[in-house]
Amino acid sequence: MTDPKMYWVGLNLVKGIGSVRFKALLDAFGSPEAAWNASQDAWTQAGLSQKVVESFQRVRMGVSLEQIWERLQSLGVEVLTWDDERYPRHLKEIDQPPPVLYVRGTLTVEDEWAVAIVGTRRVTAYGRQVAEDVATALAHNGVTIVSGLARGVDSIAHQAALRAGGRTLAVLGNGVDIIYPPENRQLATQIMEHGAMVSDYPLGTQPDGINFPPRNRIISGLSMAVVIVEAGMTSGALITATFAAEQGRDVFAVPGNINAPQSQGTNRLIRDGAQPLLNPQDILEALNLTMVTEHQAARVVLPSDPVEARLFQLLSHEPRHVDEIRSQADMPIETVSATLAMMELKGMVRQVGGMNYVAVKEHPEAYEV
Repeated sequence: MTDPKMYWVGLNLVKGIGSVRFKALLDAFGSPEAAWNASQDAWTQAGLSQKVVESFQRVRMGVSLEQIWERLQSLGVEVLTWDDERYPRHLKEIDQPPPVLYVRGTLTVEDEWAVAIVGTRRVTAYGRQVAEDVATALAHNGVTIVSGLARGVDSIAHQAALRAGGRTLAVLGNGVDIIYPPENRQLATQIMEHGAMVSDYPLGTQPDGINFPPRNRIISGLSMAVVIVEAGMTSGALITATFAAEQGRDVFAVPGNINAPQSQGTNRLIRDGAQPLLNPQDILEALNLTMVTEHQAARVVLPSDPVEARLFQLLSHEPRHVDEIRSQADMPIETVSATLAMMELKGMVRQVGGMNYVAVKEHPEAYEV
């Protein structure tokens, strides 16, 4: 039986099809399979440029989706799409999330409590110590460390998280079947055992320089906050900081010697409004991550009940004020407020400011009375 995800993978092979065009194809054809099997004329009528249509035709004529799927299975790669409940919740909330994610290893619910640690490849002794200290402290508090598997700060952060017995995710600028840099092969194996390697690039994609800036949006998108340890003025870590700010994530920067090239970027970030990181505890307190264990336990232990079910039915992705929720639920405000707080711990709802709530879980049928 053909797995429908094969067609997501097929469309992901076509250069020029990102989140916006992928959604346009789904709107036009209803499913990736229908889009894959549609004619060139139908693609043109759907608003795709001639260049993209020709690229699609070359891919469709030149690949076997069955062989690609077999290769994915042989490598143990999990394919996650917008339709998957297991698609990372924080990443799905960003503007234009990747339609397809390739995962080697395991993503868990606990990985929603994640912080990215990134920085220069030319790390100093000071930067190394800070990266190790921050990653270790966060891992000891149940926080997953996200980084990019690059030399320098990235590798140090991954290694420190693993030594602390924590989880870590590596977001790649190439296919998950390729380890880059090659000296990180053993580290990559350890990451897959205690986390995952993640990419939105198809198998076989080489680590081309143009791939790395776009992947940084995934690093920040998977995370609740981003820590920039050391970064020069042209460092890719600053791109991650920009994505993080656009996505509404907290940005922390480690202050450094004003004469050190590796600290010019982080000092500039602080000048421009990033939070100076003086102690790992700053992150835990700012994000309320001192309660990670309690948050995780709440998801597992706290049961659903008719009150939760009723409130969830009243919520959607559009913000709704607690007073409106109380009125429609016809319940005391104390009951509504307390229940919403518990639902937020479970990840079912999210407060978006001003006592307004939205639903964030994709399958409300799990909470029906």
